[in-house]
Amino acid sequence: MMPRMTDQSVYVRRGALESVPLFIPAIPFALVFGVVVGESGIAPWLGWSSSPLIFGGAAQITLISLLGEGASVASAVTAALIVGARHLLYSVSIAPRFQGQPAWFRWIGPYVLIDQVFALSMLRKDEEPAAFRAYFLAAGFTFWSLWMLCTAAGLFLGPLVPGGWNIAFAAPVLFTALLVTAVDRPEKLIVALVSAGCTVFLSDLPNRSGLLLGAMLGVLLGLLLESRRQRS
Repeated sequence: MMPRMTDQSVYVRRGALESVPLFIPAIPFALVFGVVVGESGIAPWLGWSSSPLIFGGAAQITLISLLGEGASVASAVTAALIVGARHLLYSVSIAPRFQGQPAWFRWIGPYVLIDQVFALSMLRKDEEPAAFRAYFLAAGFTFWSLWMLCTAAGLFLGPLVPGGWNIAFAAPVLFTALLVTAVDRPEKLIVALVSAGCTVFLSDLPNRSGLLLGAMLGVLLGLLLESRRQRS
């Protein structure tokens, strides 16, 4: 049974309000983005334009950083795609909730499927389709709006932050919190441990390629385990 409009408005409010606490750790991340753009030599407006185009902080910073270091466009784009490859796992996990949804939602929804939105929406995966859709879009576009504003502010405020504050530390703290929230099955724990172990073992490789290899291994292993789980 489809939720009434008033019921959908409840899910919209929940999605928006429950997004805010998870966005707070991303605010220093937005300031890091501003620092990265400033140090890359890329025009601020051009650097900010990557926010609506990519809408993925880690991939976005990877792309800007490598371009600023003189890497080729092909190399920078490839590295950014690999960093964002974890979204393949999100897609596989959340695909059943997109089945039976309107076509417009299946096109728009993936655009805002970032780490925090995935973690929140999986907690609502058993809701009715319309309720899930309202919650997902509210959470996604709340994050989108806040990220657009904060990355724009980061272009001006990031370079003013003293280096001793080490705001870059906010990024791993954010992703660690999301990882703890998302690991709810043994398969996910295996993927996290294997990927982390590979990354540490290959940490001495040049150009942070160990991080990329660890991410790729995690994605492949996750897809394999998820495929086996669905067949069983």
